[in-house]
Amino acid sequence: MNRTTFQIGEGWLAQVGLRPTRQRVVLATLLVGDGCNRHVTAESLYASVKQSDASVSLATVYNTLKVFSAAGLIREILVDGTKSYFDTRIDDHPHFYWEGENELTDAPKEQLEITSLPKAPKGAEISKVDVVIRLRRKEI
Repeated sequence: MNRTTFQIGEGWLAQVGLRPTRQRVVLATLLVGDGCNRHVTAESLYASVKQSDASVSLATVYNTLKVFSAAGLIREILVDGTKSYFDTRIDDHPHFYWEGENELTDAPKEQLEITSLPKAPKGAEISKVDVVIRLRRKEI
């Protein structure tokens, strides 16, 4: 990580008014410092931290991802009841979940058509719709 990528991470935090603590800047830089979108789990981001020269605990990674998500910087995608992925691309778009590889990737948005949704129960409103298409490799 160099000064330019740190500045990108700091700027990303500043756009939503998050205080740029050392740990937040490190994690922000790993998430968006190269300008690429990515899907991470807390564990995969922690592995990236360990490969860098930074020091951030796994608990801090979990907590910071939740803070980033609440601030609208990333989207949390729940794949099953126990596994969350975090997506730096925050526009509405579907995902492929590769079951055998435990990997989440973007699916082509332009190929998805949702023509209607069920009405929300009385006293509720739909806040978002997540589309996760589960895939497995065909056996040859």
